[in-house]
Amino acid sequence: MSIQSTGYQSGFGNWFETEAVPGTVPQGRNSPQKVAHGLYAEQLTGTAFTAPRHANRHAWLYRIRPGAVHGRFEAFDTPAFHNDFSGRATPEKLRWGALPLPSAPADFIEGLFTMGGNGSPEAGTGVGVHLYAANRDMQGRFFYDADGELLIVPQLGRLHIETELGVVDVAPQEIAVIPRGVRFRVALPDGQARGYVCENFGALLRLPDLGPIGSNGLANTRDFLTPNAAFEDVDGDFELIAKFQGHCWRASIAHSPLDVVGWHGNYAPYKYDLRRFNVIGSISFDHPDPSIFLVIHSPSDTPGTSNVDFAIFPPRILAMQDTFRPAWFHRNVASEFMGLVHGIYDAKAEGFVPGGCSLHNCMTGHGPDAATFEKASAVDTSKPDYVTDTMAIMFETRGVIRPAAQALEAAHRQMDYPDVWMGLKRHFNPEA
Repeated sequence: MSIQSTGYQSGFGNWFETEAVPGTVPQGRNSPQKVAHGLYAEQLTGTAFTAPRHANRHAWLYRIRPGAVHGRFEAFDTPAFHNDFSGRATPEKLRWGALPLPSAPADFIEGLFTMGGNGSPEAGTGVGVHLYAANRDMQGRFFYDADGELLIVPQLGRLHIETELGVVDVAPQEIAVIPRGVRFRVALPDGQARGYVCENFGALLRLPDLGPIGSNGLANTRDFLTPNAAFEDVDGDFELIAKFQGHCWRASIAHSPLDVVGWHGNYAPYKYDLRRFNVIGSISFDHPDPSIFLVIHSPSDTPGTSNVDFAIFPPRILAMQDTFRPAWFHRNVASEFMGLVHGIYDAKAEGFVPGGCSLHNCMTGHGPDAATFEKASAVDTSKPDYVTDTMAIMFETRGVIRPAAQALEAAHRQMDYPDVWMGLKRHFNPEA
């Protein structure tokens, strides 16, 4: 079974209307007594009913069977994928190599590996940070996350994500966002795949305000793509996996839940090509803050402070003069989880590899390693530096990211990572 893409609609947070069979979406009434083609009307809401109109997110689905039609749920063990952030939080700098690809068959759900997180689905704030490594399609299985929306960042291999509201195809250097509660399955066109997942328990991800930047720059609204309706009408012996309150549950389902024939609303999956990001930077001296690399974020109840920021470090030109160009040494109140999708990250000499990741928690000192510092200190800053062929990502949170015990004990953890700063030499000379 496979549903093919029927194309996309452009925009972020727009009200979309799409139907795979003409005449499906009713006009002038969301829930008529009888829906066209013998379908059922169902509303999917991602915000409170009384949320302000500009922030309200919901969609009307016109489907073959309602989402309530499935068997009873029972506990389903996914030992590597959870919200058990019980590892001992440490101020140590942490780094891991790439998550190994599985040696046994594993689909997207079986290949999820929890790295850590903060907050909880119950509290409605915080994030779960996960990796995935898979080598087979989801077969006879569908999944939804009731705990949060999923920001998926492929690093190796394409993902063909078939959702209730349409198909999202993403490749490395693109992202997909699957809203809380939307059911989907994942196929692997390249046979294997690896990447990063941010599970957002807080307010929905949205574009940041641009402030003094003005009307242009960073991620452009038109570059976000939401799928057109696509469906399948298939009966069979399937399972529906739900993630609820930090753990997974399983129910039998005798039909494919990807049976939405048409829908309209502003609560839907979307994708974005990170290479379309319009980078803003300094052309004189010093550094703007890394918020200039912000793609989307989940705001918190504290103005100016996010529940989670998703930032990227793409190809760009460094033109500031008489300035140390890599990220300066810093200690932040926020906690940073970084990954590398492609190429080489310009602020690290070695060890930070595609598919790998690092964690620098609240007030943990970090910055360029010794080799990078020495190189950047001697570069000719009268000439611009063209940073090319790279793509690094960052999930930055206001809460400490507590590592999962399995992440601290993982074989791909680089135990010698803190040593990369030990080569920084004493240069102080009061007479110089």
